[in-house]
Amino acid sequence: MASDPDGQGAALQPVDGAVQPDFFSCDLISAIPKDDMASMEHPVFSLSTRPDRRELSYTHRGQEIRITPSIKGLATIHDKDVLIYCISQLVAALNSGRPVARRLHLTARDLLVATNRETSGDGYRRLREAFERLSGTRIVTNVITGGIETTTGFGLIDGWEIVRRTRTGRMISVSVTLSDWLYRAVLDREVLTLSRDYFSLRKPLERRIYEIARKHCGSQPKFVIGLETLRTKSGSASPLRVFRKMIRDMVASNHLPDYLLAFEADLLEVRPRGRGPAAAAADLPPLSAADLEAARAVAPGLDVHALEADWRAHWAQTGRVRISNPGRAFAGFAAARAARRS
Repeated sequence: MASDPDGQGAALQPVDGAVQPDFFSCDLISAIPKDDMASMEHPVFSLSTRPDRRELSYTHRGQEIRITPSIKGLATIHDKDVLIYCISQLVAALNSGRPVARRLHLTARDLLVATNRETSGDGYRRLREAFERLSGTRIVTNVITGGIETTTGFGLIDGWEIVRRTRTGRMISVSVTLSDWLYRAVLDREVLTLSRDYFSLRKPLERRIYEIARKHCGSQPKFVIGLETLRTKSGSASPLRVFRKMIRDMVASNHLPDYLLAFEADLLEVRPRGRGPAAAAADLPPLSAADLEAARAVAPGLDVHALEADWRAHWAQTGRVRISNPGRAFAGFAAARAARRS
């Protein structure tokens, strides 16, 4: 898997011998939304709006994930807002050189506002339910994060507690402990930037399709995926004919942030929208299969398609300098990322 450049320098790892804090305080205003690439790639979160107590399993190219719910049900794609907020805060802190920790202290209202949620009593109640589902949902996987492949079981968060309440019992501040699996991915910058409009998407499938588009299209000219594969990757439990109609409706509305959708012959085509950094990066010529293989050779274990999206975004964000040999430039970029990882 690859890391997100952001034009803000290399990832900052804890220095050997340095004293690390016991907790990290989430106090960075307007942190850019970030998502971890492993859960963008695999259908970890339920798309159901009702309690989902199915046990899920997913296998793709040797990577296996089994997700087991608690009595509260599986964590949902909307519950993931908590993780996105935490990841965003940690990456912003790393970018500014601040020490970070796996345990985070956050202000509940700040999380609700940042993720476009209600700050009513009902909003706080739903937030507490999200914490319960996140800590209760168990994952068993051999997916690689931080350059390490392990078969392990864990919760999406290791724990949480309400640190401070109002007199009426409403939470003010909360402590969240991320799983080591997720924390390791953040430290190794296996994250991608999301549009702030992601939190305005209310339908679970819209959020999931946006994640897949961001992960697989990135800044490339286009990405095409078959309907059956898309349904599996999305984690949808709908019959294929129902899923097909949902995709057609999504294409008709076409309000997904950053990306334009087209659907024909059971193939979904995704293209960058507008002339922002994603579309600008599409001005680079496409890479050949040989170019991608050369990148795989110098960066074993990294996702070359996500790496290509990062390379294109980095090019767009750093002045769009003229590149005479894109394949060679991409191989150099991939080699530098692999060296940083090791």
